[in-house]
Amino acid sequence: MSGKRKKYTPEFREQAARLVIETGRPVAHVAAEIGVGEQLLGRWVRRVKDAAGAGDTDTVLDADERAELERLRKENAELRLDREFLKKAAAFFASEQNR
Repeated sequence: MSGKRKKYTPEFREQAARLVIETGRPVAHVAAEIGVGEQLLGRWVRRVKDAAGAGDTDTVLDADERAELERLRKENAELRLDREFLKKAAAFFASEQNR
């Protein structure tokens, strides 16, 4: 190891913590996705929750919002796959035209 610590901007830390808080996903999953340590992300989440105060429940999603978020994530994933397919198809047909 090089011994150098990676620096994260305050905005990145806040967004990463909000990803855990607002989606209800486990810290371990989010940490693996964004490439930070679980303990580090856990500290960021605690800081954001502490800063928000105990009475602030606006950042927690209810069951309907969580279901909507999950539906939108699935739809987003499908749309990304569709877009990738269309890009490949367009490239294929463009190369066929040039023959």
